[in-house]
Amino acid sequence: MSGNKESGSSQPAEASGNTQSTSGPSDTPHTPCVQMRGQALRYRSIHTQLMEMVLTLRQTVEDHITRLTTRPQRQDLALEEQWHGQAIREQEALLGRLLFQIVSFLPAGAPGDQSAQLPRTSTDSRGDVGGGQPVQANRHTGQMLYQESGFENTVISYDLSNRGIDISALYRLRFRDYDTYQGNKYHKDKNTLGYINLGTSENKLCTDLLAERLSQSDMTYIDEDLLQYADWRGQPFLRKEVARFLTFYCKTPEPLDPENVVILNGCSAVCSALAMVLCDPGEAFLVPTPSHGGFAFSTHLYAKVKLVPVHLESQVTEANDYPFQLTVDKLEQALLRARIEGKKVRGLVLINPQNPLGDVYSQDSMMEYLEFAKKYNLHVIVDEMYMLSVFDEAITFRSVLSMKSLPDPNKTHVIWGVSKDFCISGFRFGALYTHNREVASAMSCFGYLHSISGITQYKLRQLLQDREWIDNIYLPSYHFRLQEAHKYVTHKLKALKVPFLNRGSGLYVWINLKQYLDPCTFDKELLLHRRFLDHRLILSPGKTFMCKEPGWFRLVFAARPHLLRSAMRRFQQVLAEQAQECRVKQLEDAIKEEVSASQPEAPASPALRKS
Repeated sequence: MSGNKESGSSQPAEASGNTQSTSGPSDTPHTPCVQMRGQALRYRSIHTQLMEMVLTLRQTVEDHITRLTTRPQRQDLALEEQWHGQAIREQEALLGRLLFQIVSFLPAGAPGDQSAQLPRTSTDSRGDVGGGQPVQANRHTGQMLYQESGFENTVISYDLSNRGIDISALYRLRFRDYDTYQGNKYHKDKNTLGYINLGTSENKLCTDLLAERLSQSDMTYIDEDLLQYADWRGQPFLRKEVARFLTFYCKTPEPLDPENVVILNGCSAVCSALAMVLCDPGEAFLVPTPSHGGFAFSTHLYAKVKLVPVHLESQVTEANDYPFQLTVDKLEQALLRARIEGKKVRGLVLINPQNPLGDVYSQDSMMEYLEFAKKYNLHVIVDEMYMLSVFDEAITFRSVLSMKSLPDPNKTHVIWGVSKDFCISGFRFGALYTHNREVASAMSCFGYLHSISGITQYKLRQLLQDREWIDNIYLPSYHFRLQEAHKYVTHKLKALKVPFLNRGSGLYVWINLKQYLDPCTFDKELLLHRRFLDHRLILSPGKTFMCKEPGWFRLVFAARPHLLRSAMRRFQQVLAEQAQECRVKQLEDAIKEEVSASQPEAPASPALRKS
């Protein structure tokens, strides 16, 4: 592995070396030439259809203006005004639907989309579009959006509330690619042309070990109580085991109290509930960025909590000893800016080990962040989802729960789950540990909506209490496989001369693809993301992590070897195509400059010469 190992941090690693493309035909069903010809024909068709839609919209707007400026006749004024008002409302509905249809269609026609299809438009006098059927936004994976557009928040809908429109737009924003992947997954035997997802941080390295352990006889117990409603905080036997588990693996100075444990169906549910009980709508959390994008979704969905980014830079300077370094000065600057803008900041969110960077915060650094939070009376939410996923033996993870004296225990809250460390994201288990009984009590209410089945809770108890299996079988195998997968992916990146942050924790590597963007903008980052999608490969672009700098991507390597091999072939082919496109563009720009420089200046006009 490249780079220095110090407190889990290093500078981006970059190695030289050449490698030949090993992409097979199964990964590239169409040659670039065929694709270009097909795209050209398709875009001409798209242009024609789009122009028809715009002309229809223009005529509808003109008719609507005419209606608005036409006064009802005097002979039966009440009846005429009723008809007039109804006609205007119907046309407003039609306008809204036409706008929705056009804007939903635009991303589908963008470069990289393989299946642009235009819904038929009807301008029936009742205001229906498409024969009265509701207009559905195309969810093709090439429609990835980075942030809510102004249009998404102003769509006219007579079926959803404003809140419903916001939630629907948020869902399309976050899960469009994931939905496409779910419908067309790669399989080494059944579907070699399916999507490979290296964008979602899902651990698939040891599913075989978990399947074997979960099929053993002690997991099959069924009791009548497990089939009934349970304590909304989580089954007492599971809360007790979670407290024991965290006491042991977090190396706490004293045994943790099961009464301070709250269990919900996933860490996202815990985040969402915490945002509800700690903040009022419109209040905010400080979040060092780049940071896990799912937290933005979780805190906004119910609680409408804002995030104030603490932007970290990749450049190493006197103020930054290593890339994307978090300091108290940066936290204070972000807090001050938020207050000047009138935002009320209620807390600080920290992820340790960090996602997507892979940094592991030292205990001294963590203490500085906690003292900063106490100084400004902020809650601190510490996400330790990857605490058992540190695979570099030179790095030591220290949980915030291991600290003997917390600056403000009542405002320090820790989240942990089994999705990442134990490869069972489908169990939907998330746990909160807080010293604040008032917070724990309020959080318990959410178990009414977000509890886990009793049978699942029983299996989790059996799993977490089996220390012999965890320590002697699971963790050694898991860490070895993480090391091997990380070594394979980073070796490929070095061969391709792709810089990356060389860390020893987490399921992912943070890679720098700026050299493939010309110019280096977020728009170009989006186009590169779409090119990956064209090759049925999903990566997470930096914009989804609120990264300040365009060109960064997160690549998840926690996958079995055959999947990684196919994924990296596709990755290499995309970079080759992108590099070729950049070279062509640079050549065209150089020719234009040369032609422009060789042309003689036009002679001045007679009037100018006289003056």
